[in-house]
Amino acid sequence: MIQNRDILDEFYRKLDAEEELSYKEALAIYEALHREAVALGAISHENIWDGFEVDLRIAKAINVVTSCKKGC
Repeated sequence: MIQNRDILDEFYRKLDAEEELSYKEALAIYEALHREAVALGAISHENIWDGFEVDLRIAKAINVVTSCKKGC
């Protein structure tokens, strides 16, 4: 659970400013992580969408709560 959202936001702002990954580098990292997840059996072509609807509903709920904190 996030205790102080402002500190977390500042951390991510600094991380974004200091990160110097190119698109190609970021894509290579993503592809390596994806290959590892497939090799470990965490994901496959058969189960890639399992639970997606639930994740989508959770994301929508979080976005509503987050946007209300900024001013509903």
